[in-house]
Amino acid sequence: MTKRLYLMVAGALLLCGVLLAAVLAPGTSSNESSQPATAPPAASPEGMVWVPGGVFTMGLDYFPVEGESNPQRIKPDEYPAHEVELDGYWMDATPITNQQFAEFVEMTGYVTFAETKPTREDFARAGVDASLIPDDKLNAGSICFNRNFDRDNLITGVANWEYQVWQVVDGADWRHPEGPDSNIDDRMDHPVVHVNWDDAVAYCEWAGKRLPTEAEFEYASSNAGQPTTYPWGDELVPDGKYMANFWQGEFPKTFLNGDGYATTSPVHAFPPNKLGLYDMAGNVWEWCADYYHADYYRNSPRHNPKGPLSSLDPGEPGIVKRVQRGGSFMCNINNCTGYRCTARMRGEIMSSSFHNGFRCVVDPEGLEEYKAAQARIEAWRKSRTSAENTSHQGSSPAVGT
Repeated sequence: MTKRLYLMVAGALLLCGVLLAAVLAPGTSSNESSQPATAPPAASPEGMVWVPGGVFTMGLDYFPVEGESNPQRIKPDEYPAHEVELDGYWMDATPITNQQFAEFVEMTGYVTFAETKPTREDFARAGVDASLIPDDKLNAGSICFNRNFDRDNLITGVANWEYQVWQVVDGADWRHPEGPDSNIDDRMDHPVVHVNWDDAVAYCEWAGKRLPTEAEFEYASSNAGQPTTYPWGDELVPDGKYMANFWQGEFPKTFLNGDGYATTSPVHAFPPNKLGLYDMAGNVWEWCADYYHADYYRNSPRHNPKGPLSSLDPGEPGIVKRVQRGGSFMCNINNCTGYRCTARMRGEIMSSSFHNGFRCVVDPEGLEEYKAAQARIEAWRKSRTSAENTSHQGSSPAVGT
């Protein structure tokens, strides 16, 4: 048994959308937006896109009753549709990449949760009783897909079938996405993965940014609240062109690799949405600031909702979870359609996996904090460059005269 088996595998199942089978009509979205043509109050921060404020309909106004067809696997937590008004904000054009995260780690010495041996206090903070896990099983690692599962004998749809296709891998972390023998040398422009919610928040604070709210993510994903199923329209593969990185084939037995990527893809590999945002669907699940609550839409504030005060997943009511959005390269039409604009997901706050990442936002009120953080980062870059130049000069052979 590997690290956090009782906790983390369940977290992975949630990340992939395998625990809550869902309900809803195909291709339906009640999103309707009405937003003023609000210009950004200042020049956009580097690598960020201005998302103008406005009013839109968040969620869906219908889901099928039991027995009705639900090919989109839409979930009851996407109901009811409700009006939301958001102020404008800047959003990172892409998920945070390995290159960006590496700079954060180099400057701060930060160590992710997946790289550390967890404690029982960690489990307690996440609402998990870890008393049954022996000390020698609390190892550094994270969740990966088990590509060597028994395809011949796997029967999907029965209890706990998912446990055969997910595993906690010792030594898996952001530098080693598939385990200790893997690396990111040729994936520096891919999204960073194996980051839990705390890791994402730590990066945001370092950069002078914050995680988006769930409402901000859905609004931006749907091109400022336009009524489309996906960020690019209502067809999953328009004219045979893949618009995002997701699983093709019958999950988990058949993988067709129609989009060309077996795991993550470069953050600019697929076209952006109309706002200029990349990977708002597919590639990696992205952490949001909000606690996850299945019924939050019934009581959500209208203006700039920040999420509930605590989490509630009816399937695991004691586990603390945060919202994830956007789907990942593991999402698929027969099991998880997280790439839909309204699709919701949740992840246990301590869990990380090889298909979850994040991006950041900055609002006008936080612009000065962002500038101060970036000034500190730029000063560090200059200091590092100066030190490297000095080191190179000191090691250069003497030039004869």
